[in-house]
Amino acid sequence: MSQGPRSGLAAVSAALLAMSRHLEVRDVLKTIVASARELLGAQYAALGVPDDHGGFAQFVVDGVSDAQWKAIGPLPRQHGILAAMLQQAKAERLADVRKDPRFEGWPSAHPDMSDFLGLPIRDGDEVIGALFLANKLRPVGGNPPHHPSPKPEGGCGFTEEDEELLAILAQHAAIALTNARLYERSRELTIAEERSRLAHELHDAVSQKLFSLRLTAQAAAALVDRDPSRARGEMQQVAALAAEAVDELRAAVVELRPAALDEDGLVATLRTQIQVLDRAHTARVTFDSHGVRALPAAQEEALLRVAQEALHNALRHSGAEHVDVTLARRGMAAVLRVTDDGGGFDPHMTRRAGRHLGLVSMRDRASGVGGVLTVESAPGKGTTIEMEVPGG
Repeated sequence: MSQGPRSGLAAVSAALLAMSRHLEVRDVLKTIVASARELLGAQYAALGVPDDHGGFAQFVVDGVSDAQWKAIGPLPRQHGILAAMLQQAKAERLADVRKDPRFEGWPSAHPDMSDFLGLPIRDGDEVIGALFLANKLRPVGGNPPHHPSPKPEGGCGFTEEDEELLAILAQHAAIALTNARLYERSRELTIAEERSRLAHELHDAVSQKLFSLRLTAQAAAALVDRDPSRARGEMQQVAALAAEAVDELRAAVVELRPAALDEDGLVATLRTQIQVLDRAHTARVTFDSHGVRALPAAQEEALLRVAQEALHNALRHSGAEHVDVTLARRGMAAVLRVTDDGGGFDPHMTRRAGRHLGLVSMRDRASGVGGVLTVESAPGKGTTIEMEVPGG
């Protein structure tokens, strides 16, 4: 095989393992491109995934800086050499891509390229992508390659062995890309399934309560003129039913474990949700995490639910301008802190404040996973809710 910066079986094995390690399609594409460029010692590498409209749904490059890529402009269309590769589904090895009759030029900011090696990525009979390499490099003084390699007169710097190696890489790239697509599809189905389950849970838990509330409200309206005393009693019942409906709605939502927690873990799930809250509310909501290892599923879910409840309170009831969430390691424990600069409350008013702010359920969640919940607050002084669980 060609002698690149990393050659031999170990380099090929490392590249294939790296490709199979990622699950997100974009990460898989980036890994394939970087692996191809490193293994074959090319100055530039790219991978295009075609769409159904003559362009590319995704196009990933390696060896081109972000500034260069931005200056190049929109994604390329399927024309010239690229179209030939995708339509004829065969390898292309060219001494100088610029002299090929199918070459149709490139944007002014595009880097200059000469020798070219391209190969389609196929899943059965379907072409699901294409790998492109340009400018075979040569090492200087035993260091990794930096300059275009000498090549035979009129020949290509990329060899037949390079083409064979790229073919192996393309076969595994097809598997990695297909698996990543299946993973993303599975995740979409999981989210859809969770939404369906949520709808079912909400219907069972709340619909009967809301039906009773409606009937009671109608009865109260009918009694207003002829029996105001009974009407007041019915309205009190309406208020009680509404409170119960809210409690059951919250319970139904809280009991559904989000798919993102299983897929992404606690830190990534919290970060994503807090970014959404920061955009959706006028208050500034921030998140910071450091040193926390993966925790048992029950603990991660409890921490997430407490964070959600505390954030709900801070954003809807406290009038806070800033809400800060941190998840950090403390000794052998993981500690969640949600701090706001809102109106605060008197923690000694346990029954009233505790029920209104969900403190009782938060404490139950903490103790249920061997943790402890503490609350620091005072009127006008903001609130800090801290949950500590062992094993961080």
